[in-house]
Amino acid sequence: MQQRSEILKYLLDIESIIEELEKILNHHNSDFIDFSLHFISIRAVERDLMIIGEAVSKLQKLTPQLTISCASQIIGLRNMIVHAYDSIDPTVLWRILLKDIPILKLEVKALIKG
Repeated sequence: MQQRSEILKYLLDIESIIEELEKILNHHNSDFIDFSLHFISIRAVERDLMIIGEAVSKLQKLTPQLTISCASQIIGLRNMIVHAYDSIDPTVLWRILLKDIPILKLEVKALIKG
């Protein structure tokens, strides 16, 4: 029972971070040029993606059978942001926001519903 509540906590953390990322997209009117000119937004996205990567890593340790597509890439991105922060390209972050986050959002919602 406690494991389920811990899993739910990480899923809800991911869900709330996705909401933050959506707010950043909306703040910049889904305009990459505007986003790329604001280092604070870039850093916020990096931080949020690090949190998601950490939560996915913890979920994988708790329940390896949990299905989150691209889990290894999510964790790898987290490690890259932490250890190779100077090589993160804002265009990569933008692509993740537009293409990968919506998929992750659907998967997390389905897992929360259980």
